[in-house]
Amino acid sequence: MTGAVLSIDQGTTSSRAIVFGPDFVPLAIGQQEFPQHFPKSGWVEHDPDDIWTSTIAVCREALEKSGLGPADIAAVGITNQRETTVVWDRTTGRPVYNAIVWQDRRTADLCARLRDEGLEPAFTAKTGLLLDPYFSGTKIAWILDNVDGARERAERGELAFGTVDSWLIWNLTGGKVHVTDATNASRTLIYNIHDNAWDEDLCRMLGVPVFMLPEVKDCSADFGVTEASFLGAPLPILGVAGDQQAATVGQACFEPGMVKSTYGTGCFSVMNTGTEAVVSRNRLLTTIAYRLDGRTTYALEGSIFVAGAAVQWMRDGLGIIANAADTQALAESADPHQQVYMVPAFVGLGAPYWDAEARGALFGLTRSTGPKEIARAVLESVGYQTCDLLDAKHADWSGTEETVLRVDGGMTASDWTMQFLADIRGAPVDRPKVIETTALGAAWLAGYKAGIWPDQKEFAARWQLDKRFSPRMPSEEREKLLAGWRDAVRRTRSHPV
Repeated sequence: MTGAVLSIDQGTTSSRAIVFGPDFVPLAIGQQEFPQHFPKSGWVEHDPDDIWTSTIAVCREALEKSGLGPADIAAVGITNQRETTVVWDRTTGRPVYNAIVWQDRRTADLCARLRDEGLEPAFTAKTGLLLDPYFSGTKIAWILDNVDGARERAERGELAFGTVDSWLIWNLTGGKVHVTDATNASRTLIYNIHDNAWDEDLCRMLGVPVFMLPEVKDCSADFGVTEASFLGAPLPILGVAGDQQAATVGQACFEPGMVKSTYGTGCFSVMNTGTEAVVSRNRLLTTIAYRLDGRTTYALEGSIFVAGAAVQWMRDGLGIIANAADTQALAESADPHQQVYMVPAFVGLGAPYWDAEARGALFGLTRSTGPKEIARAVLESVGYQTCDLLDAKHADWSGTEETVLRVDGGMTASDWTMQFLADIRGAPVDRPKVIETTALGAAWLAGYKAGIWPDQKEFAARWQLDKRFSPRMPSEEREKLLAGWRDAVRRTRSHPV
């Protein structure tokens, strides 16, 4: 077979690899969960070796299942959990500390201090981001300040920083290549998205040595070649993008105003704003959607920290479901006369609130509330949070009209959840035939660079609809439910407003 692409999708709770055929259809998938570490309240870590070894394992699994050999793979694409921070020794390749995950809140005090010093406008003007523990920059600073000898080693040029894509590329190339792409760089809090360069002033404010940082490339570029021992032959890495940007590409959201929402561990909604870096008035993020052939396309993004992770909490924390699919049957049979709200602020609230100190809460509980009602509240919280994001987006960019929301990610397999999303938003929701859009986006970036997959226009023309969910909830009911949600969020905030 010619034209096959191996796509690595390294996520927050699992690593996956998918082999795509030349018709963009997945031929085989390998997936492996890996441990999550919670050393303190609000802290979330991964062992970088778990990320690496699970990634190699699923690549080999996917290749074996596909029946293809390395000679059939034209290119490798990588997409990854963003903002998660790894610092390692350039000589030994060993991490100096666990990977600090994007969900981690340990740097909230540092962010607050920088805000108190009046520095947030400088960060926002250059990066499009807010001062929040979510992003990589303060995580790097924490590692340098809290790991014995790390700062001194970094100042001597002995340490390298990377988001997960950089960590994987470093390992895949046998330590030969230290690079990232523009989308991952744009989530670090130290990358100027207008100049497309690391910003020395911001690095100085955070105490991050510039020479720790990787080279930044377009999303479709030469990112090095894998060592033959890992995948059976040297394979070129030709596409890289952070997971939400990769999903934007995979959903073919190439025109300004197009919106996609991905429902995985968290929920991330991205609106293409074209060549304009729109400044948000509603605490959304201005970010890079993708950079192709040296041309930057921007986006407005809203980030929900907990979506599918709340379902995982029901399974692992409460033990009231055996697997994620159980939630739909529970929600469908919940008591319609109870209205329970779940605000899943387990690690704070993301956009548009950005409240690092908020914590999760259930409202409306009665003596008859049980697993069914809690399951429904968890699934409904996805719809409510998406509404918050889309309201903010349309307020920021008034030139857009509400049309259709393209969705992807594991939670979209639930028809009940997607119908509620359409109902509570009052707008259609489109689920594509290929819901592995994050991996597909990385695959297209690699296949496009390899010259074996079509350009943006042709790729967009071949996007296929699986099912459209049209709203059917009366507007009066919708407004009543949304009012209840807003009240629940207000009462969850660390400083209710």
